[in-house]
Amino acid sequence: MLDRIRIVLIGTSHPGNIGGTARAMHNMGLSDLALVAPRCEPLTADTVSRASGADHVVHAARRVETLEEAVTDCTLVVGASARSRTLPWPMTTPRALAESLPAELAESAARVALVFGREDSGLSNSELQRCHAHVTIPANPDFSSLNLATAVQVLAYECRLAWLAREEMGDEAPSEAPRPEPLANHQELEHYFAHLERTLITIGFYDPARPRQLMARLRRLILRSRPERMELNILRGILTATEQETHRRSEP
Repeated sequence: MLDRIRIVLIGTSHPGNIGGTARAMHNMGLSDLALVAPRCEPLTADTVSRASGADHVVHAARRVETLEEAVTDCTLVVGASARSRTLPWPMTTPRALAESLPAELAESAARVALVFGREDSGLSNSELQRCHAHVTIPANPDFSSLNLATAVQVLAYECRLAWLAREEMGDEAPSEAPRPEPLANHQELEHYFAHLERTLITIGFYDPARPRQLMARLRRLILRSRPERMELNILRGILTATEQETHRRSEP
C-alpha cells in the first residue's frame, strides 16, 4: 500500500524542506516523491543534512514542471490546504483519508497522490481544483501554519498507522475486492475536462469571457463522482457525437 502513495511538492523554495520531507517519508515507509517546479536547487548540503540519511529519496525523486505531469497516473489526488475556499470542495482529515486507503488501493493499478503547496502561499485555486478532495490538518486555529516537512510527516504517519492496522489484522482483515472496472486516472480526467469545455463552447453553453465558475463546478461534480474509465469513455462519446451533430447542422 505504502509504495503506491506519492508525495508531491509544488514550488518548494527551501532545500531543507525537501530534505525534511524525504526524512519524514522514509521514517514512515514512503519512497515516491515528485518535485513540481521547485524554486530552489533540490539537492544541496542543506537537503542532505535535513534528510539525515534519507537523501536517497531525493536522488530518486521525479522533477517535473507541472502538477499534471506529477500525478498523471494517479486515480486519487488529494491536496493539502489550510484555507477555506469560495467554492467548497470535498474535505477530509488525515486519519479519515488514511483509513480509506486500503479500499482505495485494492486495485493494483491505483495510485494516490498527496499534494503539498508552496511554503509561502500553499496551493493555488487552480491546483486545488485538480484534486478529488482536500485534506486539512486540525491544527490550533490560532496558529495553524505548519512547516512543510511537518505537514508531510503528519499525513505520512496516518498512512503508516492505517497500513500497520491492516498488517496486524492479517487474515482477519476484510478483503477489498478490486473494482469491476478501473477508475479513470488524472490524465484521462484532464482530457475529458478539456473535451467538455471545448464542446460547451461550441454549442454556446459556456462563454470563457464570463466563466461564472461553471467549469470549476462541473470539475467538482465529476471528480466527486470518481468515474470509471469506461464511464468516462461513454461521456466523451456523448461529447464527440454532440460536436459532430453541431458541425452537421452548421453546414450549408
